[in-house]
Amino acid sequence: MDVSLTAHTGRSPGSRSSGRLRAEGKVPGVVYGLGSEPIAVTVDYPDLRRALTTDAGLNALIDLTVNGETNLSVVKDMQRDPVRRNVTHVDFMLIDRNAALEVDVPLNLVGEAPKLEAMKGMIDQLLYSLTVKAKPGTIPTQIDVDVSGIELGSQVRVGEVVLPDGVTTEVDPESPVAVGSATRSTIILQQALKGEEYVDPDAATAEAPESE
Repeated sequence: MDVSLTAHTGRSPGSRSSGRLRAEGKVPGVVYGLGSEPIAVTVDYPDLRRALTTDAGLNALIDLTVNGETNLSVVKDMQRDPVRRNVTHVDFMLIDRNAALEVDVPLNLVGEAPKLEAMKGMIDQLLYSLTVKAKPGTIPTQIDVDVSGIELGSQVRVGEVVLPDGVTTEVDPESPVAVGSATRSTIILQQALKGEEYVDPDAATAEAPESE
């Protein structure tokens, strides 16, 4: 479902003007796309925050009204203050509802990995979002990645991720998304299965006599 937002034109350029706007609870930005010239705008921060707190997050489809004309848009870039984390600038890109666009979608690991759990291993997630192409109406809020088949040392790669209908990616299919990694408990278990006593390498190093 689209959300609505109104952007106001007529702001003065420059950092001093932008600082005054932020102090008033407004965010400076730019609107561009669909062959139009970039337009400097401002939006009310509470309205922007509401638009981006849906399940779609930064991929929310926004009916953006500028000078009385409403067009479909997405947030293409958003800058934050490195300390306060408040939004300092936002770029809106006008889009065609029938044309695919490139967005980053979060990856969500699902499922249990019994073989990995039996070895007391853990799943390391290496890729947290995937760049995909999809039409605005088919952009998923997240993509589930089944990790139930992961074993110690094995991986789930991009090529194994099941994408929703109408969604494609150009990311290298061999790129790892998640890997089954050993823990200290894994090493203890492996040595116990071999009938060996576990020796903490850190403790062994600490107790080793210094060479003269």
